[in-house]
Amino acid sequence: MEIKRLYVGKRLSEVAIHNHTVYLAGQIAEQTDADIQGQTREVLGHIDRLLAESGSDKTCILNCQIYIKDMADFPGMNEEWDAWVPQGHTPPRATVEARLADPKVLVEIVIIAAQR
Repeated sequence: MEIKRLYVGKRLSEVAIHNHTVYLAGQIAEQTDADIQGQTREVLGHIDRLLAESGSDKTCILNCQIYIKDMADFPGMNEEWDAWVPQGHTPPRATVEARLADPKVLVEIVIIAAQR
């Protein structure tokens, strides 16, 4: 059984790949001064990059979990999501309001995807 990990740190790895399935750690924005749309765009960019490095892409997403600091930001986050996700490839998704580890972080997205 082989498990490949990318960007391994003391506390977590950004990616784990097992049996042609890609598991991403929760992705957050580094630019925490941005609004929900800016943070969501940045997070989706991180996801694109990590999936590409893992032999996958957003058309292969199997599951998505979104944690949002304030559901008042749900429409703005969805606007960015809708512009990013390919029609016909929208994955199963759950969105919940949550108190995130850093109060400046407005959204965190967790992805599971198949490799191409």
